[in-house]
Amino acid sequence: MSDTTSTRPSGYSRVMLKISGEALMGDQSYGLHPPTVARIADEVESVHKMGVEICMVIGGGNIFRGLQGSAQGMERTTADYMGMLATVMNALAMQAALEAKGIHTRVISAIRMDEVAEPYIRRRAVRHLEKKRICIFAAGTGNPYFTTDTAATLRASEMNCEAIFKGTKVDGVYDCDPKKFPDAKRYESVTYDEVLQKHLGVMDASAIALARDNDLPIIVFSLDEPGGFRSILNGTGTSTRVHG
Repeated sequence: MSDTTSTRPSGYSRVMLKISGEALMGDQSYGLHPPTVARIADEVESVHKMGVEICMVIGGGNIFRGLQGSAQGMERTTADYMGMLATVMNALAMQAALEAKGIHTRVISAIRMDEVAEPYIRRRAVRHLEKKRICIFAAGTGNPYFTTDTAATLRASEMNCEAIFKGTKVDGVYDCDPKKFPDAKRYESVTYDEVLQKHLGVMDASAIALARDNDLPIIVFSLDEPGGFRSILNGTGTSTRVHG
């Protein structure tokens, strides 16, 4: 098992890392890019070595997105369940990458599939975290019509995480797309209500509302920057904090 000590401890003891399925694609247009999965596993490992207990939720948009299937005529519930299965595939890929580094990892699914993942039992998941195992929560909430953003906020609340860290392709929340508008303004901090009122696209509305109700801050940062996850936890990186 990897060393979990660090000379520079984080100010957080337990966090949720939320990443999209698209983050695992690399430069591809579909599926998994193993070198990219390994790079993200390196980022997680660097924080794990600080002694931080880590939960993860990974989207499934690199394989199948329920809303897109629904838009193309598929029945919404069926499309959403297919999207949940895609998140399990991504979770297993990340588990393999982390365990290749000697980090004990558990995939915990909201839909029972005992041959490949543990069922979600809150007390068991908490115990895994206490033993410094990384917990990857898969299959969303187990219900259609809810996104993995909402699942991440729900699990973070249930696991008593101190914050949700959302890894994206940009270093925070902007008032418009910085890739299209060079003069886009990055927020240092923004409130939950401002995110909802200005439609800033941090997470979907139900996830933001749940985070607000549980006073759970969301830190948006760039997962593409090497060492970004660790630096944000150390308070030295660039990010946007969504808070009450």
